Amino acid sequence: MIHLASNSQSRALLLNKFNINFIQKAPQYNEELIETKNAKDFAYIASKGKLESAIKEFGLNTPLLTADSVILSANGELLRKPKSIDDAKRILELQSGSSMAIISAMHYKTKKFYFSDVSATHYNFFKFNTNELEAYLQSNLWNGKAGGCMVEGFCKKYIKSVEGNESTSMGLNVERLLAWI
Repeated sequence: MIHLASNSQSRALLLNKFNINFIQKAPQYNEELIETKNAKDFAYIASKGKLESAIKEFGLNTPLLTADSVILSANGELLRKPKSIDDAKRILELQSGSSMAIISAMHYKTKKFYFSDVSATHYNFFKFNTNELEAYLQSNLWNGKAGGCMVEGFCKKYIKSVEGNESTSMGLNVERLLAWI
């Protein structure tokens, strides 16, 4: 049994898909205070901060797993979680017909072991249909997602090519985690 210290439904779905037993409860952590513009650094700092907060808040009686993701656009812009529907539209329009990388970092810690990983999955997208994009924006499913992107949902049919694990783009490289648990 592990403790998924995250509110992410996508990460919970991944752990279930790979038959990993877990409890889910996120610590208090404010990633908005992170100032770096480097995608790998952001994901690492956010997930490490969540780990440190989880240890303080919950202890280490159960192995802890934390993760965070961010998108790096083709023009080098760090795309975090959209703050509004207008921000989500701007961010998703940057991805439409373009390429991007989803960077995910995770930390897994037990009393005797510590594992850290930063992974990337790269996507090239076809242009998003304007009406479908608007419906996605109205659905609010983009809320809380790095770059507003759901490669397992809205964005899936627009994928032209992909390099990397889908689990990384969903916020947790489970294939790498499995080797350590």
